Amino acid sequence: MKTLNNPFLVFGYHSPAYFCNREKETREIVDALQNGRNLTLTAPRRIGKTGLIHHVFHELSQQYFGRMIYMDIFPTSSLNDFTRIFAEAVLGVLDSDIQRLISKIGTVIKSLRPVMRFDPITGNPEFSVDIEPGREEATLKDVFTYLASSEKQCIIAIDEFQQIVEYREKRVEALLRSYIQFVPNVRFIFAGSRQRLMQELFTSSKRPFYQSTQLMSIGAIEKTQYYHFAYTFFKDKKMDLKENVFNELYDVFEGHTWYIQSVLNRLYGYGESVTESAQFFAAIDKLIAEYEYAYQNLLSAYTSTAVKLLKAIAKEGCVKAINAGRFIAKYDLKAASSVNTALAKLLKNEVVYKSEKGYIVYDRLMAIWLSRQL
Repeated sequence: MKTLNNPFLVFGYHSPAYFCNREKETREIVDALQNGRNLTLTAPRRIGKTGLIHHVFHELSQQYFGRMIYMDIFPTSSLNDFTRIFAEAVLGVLDSDIQRLISKIGTVIKSLRPVMRFDPITGNPEFSVDIEPGREEATLKDVFTYLASSEKQCIIAIDEFQQIVEYREKRVEALLRSYIQFVPNVRFIFAGSRQRLMQELFTSSKRPFYQSTQLMSIGAIEKTQYYHFAYTFFKDKKMDLKENVFNELYDVFEGHTWYIQSVLNRLYGYGESVTESAQFFAAIDKLIAEYEYAYQNLLSAYTSTAVKLLKAIAKEGCVKAINAGRFIAKYDLKAASSVNTALAKLLKNEVVYKSEKGYIVYDRLMAIWLSRQL
């Protein structure tokens, strides 16, 4: 496999060589899938759950376990969107023989109008589909029938699964649950970043997916293991990465993977040993400068109260009691009712996130940018 110029990936998955730790989590997910259990995987966004899913897919592919399908439904807003993405992800994966595939589409997925083309590099078939309004349920049922008829072992990972709650159609959960239970050859990973909502979907006795999966959540990679992972790459290029400096970087972002990777990517690219914290702070400043215009645009969509609250949370780092008189007085915020209204919108749009310790600004780089404005 091709060696990367920069080993600190900020998106995508390459191979185990560029994947840090998660050995315990990988074993648990593999064990669940191999033993016929569907899995619910929750984690804050950009902590590494998508990379973990692809790493699990890689591990299972080495065991010739079956076909792996990944789909991200974050951009979807309706059952029509979901069905289209689901159909496009599934079609062509289970059947390598084109004639047999076309025959199955014609006889099994009658409600679908697929457009097939071939990837110019791999030669593999790729599909786009068109679904008539009002035909979503029939099409979805047909795709699940197609999956069951293949009888091949298959794993489907649906990322940002909590998005289905936002659909204008209100019975999508029940619909999916009714189909999923009749495809014994397919195992599912339901992944999501809104942890409370994901837990409600799978642990509330009032919801269709109640107790239907094994639950699992992931947090930050352990600091020492992460350091040795990073240090090895620097050492291979005859550069040093001081442990105390890395530890400080880790603490700035509280182990949040994407932000640490982004900074390490820059530092590695500079081609110099990292011996002082000023070096990574300079890289952070560069990243913030690149995103500043986007941050300004984001703030323009909120009331002055919401912006003031956001800056206050960023300055504190983490706020446990958002309605505490001391916090409201310190930052000259309005009444608790105004704070709660602003907070609700920030939480809904995932600008603010409620962690176990309290409320934080979701984007850690944005939090640093905001904290400098007070």
